[in-house]
Amino acid sequence: MRRREFIKVIAASTAALPFAVSAQQSERKRHVGILMGLAADDPEAQERLAVFEDALHQLGWTQGHNLQIDYRRGAGDTESTRKYAAELIALAPDVILASGGTVVGPLLQGTRSASLARPGGNATGFTTSEYGISAKWLELLKEIAPGVTRAAVLRDATIPSGVGQFTSIQSVAPSFGVELSPLDVRDAKEIERDITAFARGSNRALIVTSSGLAAVHRELIITLAARYRLPAVYSYRYFAASGGLLSYGPDPIDQYRRAAGYVDRILRGEKPAELPVQAPTKYELAINLKTAKALGLTVPPTLLARADEVIE
Repeated sequence: MRRREFIKVIAASTAALPFAVSAQQSERKRHVGILMGLAADDPEAQERLAVFEDALHQLGWTQGHNLQIDYRRGAGDTESTRKYAAELIALAPDVILASGGTVVGPLLQGTRSASLARPGGNATGFTTSEYGISAKWLELLKEIAPGVTRAAVLRDATIPSGVGQFTSIQSVAPSFGVELSPLDVRDAKEIERDITAFARGSNRALIVTSSGLAAVHRELIITLAARYRLPAVYSYRYFAASGGLLSYGPDPIDQYRRAAGYVDRILRGEKPAELPVQAPTKYELAINLKTAKALGLTVPPTLLARADEVIE
């Protein structure tokens, strides 16, 4: 069951970002580059691209007719991401669409600083959340698992959002009586080693912050949480849909749909510098009842009533 109310928020971490590489207007076939952090066979990546391409089609752009799209995927590898970013820039497309802090970073290098209202330079886009939203993850975790006294925070410390999200959670942890342990996400071996070590104790849980690496390794993280019976809260619905206990965050599919509108406007001559960075229109709360039952947790009726989706 899903509700469709919309909430305006203020945001500050990049999600999907269109870059204008060439602004020339002509009758030639237009060229769009896409750089993603997820692998080509990732269902989430496929759904995002399908929505993006369909939205472009609705706006009059058809691949093979008046549009060419080149794809590159870093799949969580930093060096590959940098290489593909350079490749796309060298192709000189009219617009590049990038998603995620580790992916956007290499493309933003060399651009001037910008505000959210007037991004400036050649970049604009959409944001996932303000860092303050991260504190909500701990609140929800304590609501569904009140006995938790220590939580590991999985974060990518190499991107600003990884540091900002952890700081936000840390600021409210004392009021919830929870001690935090930051775990840096780098690769699968490190994730498994760190979670296994952390799980050697009682009343423990996980908070998985928003990052491209967490998305790439989500099946491993969810499997480890189940193996060690750790209640876990995640930043996107697709974690809960894959077996995670609970998620709270924006809808990335909707952001790709909205990004198509910005790409269309840039292809038709508007300047990215004059297109404001947009915040999410909604934050979704999803609860996986099957996972809650496996963990021996009873979901409070008040929490169920607030859920946008209950997975049974």
